[in-house]
Amino acid sequence: MSTFPPCPKCNSEFTYEDEGAYICPECAHEWPTQASAPAAAAERTYRDSAGNVLQDGDTVTVIKDLKLKGSAGTVKIGTKVKNIRLVDSDHDIDCKIDGFGAMSLKSEFVKKV
Repeated sequence: MSTFPPCPKCNSEFTYEDEGAYICPECAHEWPTQASAPAAAAERTYRDSAGNVLQDGDTVTVIKDLKLKGSAGTVKIGTKVKNIRLVDSDHDIDCKIDGFGAMSLKSEFVKKV
């Protein structure tokens, strides 16, 4: 016996699941599963300091001098960072900066080129 919910339109118990949606074969009604709704809400849009949408592989520049924790170095304003990778953590961007190596940046301190 199926554990899928009955059709909300015709109350048929012969529903099935296909690609994140429940489908009723009797009336052809489709509705989203509960699992697909939070997945769509989990997608996050990353924006730079000017409000431009950032994507993996973009090139950005640093808009302010950034002091490095645990080091005496500073990433200067105008430093170009190529091929960024967006991550879901407290720092939005993982990248490599010439002369400094791998690091994480916040999207609020960069501007898309």
